[in-house]
Amino acid sequence: MFVYLLAIAAVQPGYLTPAQRLDLTAILPGPPLAGSARADADARIFATERGAPDDARWRLAAVDVSSDLPERFADAIGFRLDLARLPATRRLLDRFGSDRSAAIGQAKAHWQSRRPFVASAAPICEPRTAALAANGDYPSGHTAHGWAFALVMAELLPDRAQPILARGRSYGASRWICGSHSWSAVEGGYLAAAAIVARDHGEAAFRADLRRAARELARYRRRLRTAS
Repeated sequence: MFVYLLAIAAVQPGYLTPAQRLDLTAILPGPPLAGSARADADARIFATERGAPDDARWRLAAVDVSSDLPERFADAIGFRLDLARLPATRRLLDRFGSDRSAAIGQAKAHWQSRRPFVASAAPICEPRTAALAANGDYPSGHTAHGWAFALVMAELLPDRAQPILARGRSYGASRWICGSHSWSAVEGGYLAAAAIVARDHGEAAFRADLRRAARELARYRRRLRTAS
């Protein structure tokens, strides 16, 4: 299910030209080699540490399949982002999302690693579609989307940084708990998100849009408090 962040990423160009984008294959450790300690850890985590489908944490992982991040992060942020009323914030997320999706897509295409459920009959928390199986495991784009969103929102709303970042971490962890990704792919998603956020900070246009979004969100929160 690709809602919101993937869908809007194509609306506007990113802050980086193709030549400026990070090559994540030169930054991330990559998927583990067969028979390595990392591969063994991935297999053990998939087989023994994900819990059961009736667990509360499993149910959260199933809900976190959604990419509607304003909804999934609403409690952490303290309100639901209504992006139709927040054009500067939406522009920032649109443009950054384009950079993030391009870098993640390139890395997935390079490694083309197999998702852990493909060779297992163990349950996962979302449908086993051909499209999901064909979309490489490493790095986890879902994790990268959530962690990057958390990093940006924590900067825009510093008084909410702790719950936002905690939610970003748990949103990424939902992918290995679900069984849609290996632990190493989730770890790669966190690293990829941090790298892309850091790179975009080097662009004056990104920093300017951050300032505009921060001012817009401050006004929006004041209106919410007045209306309540």
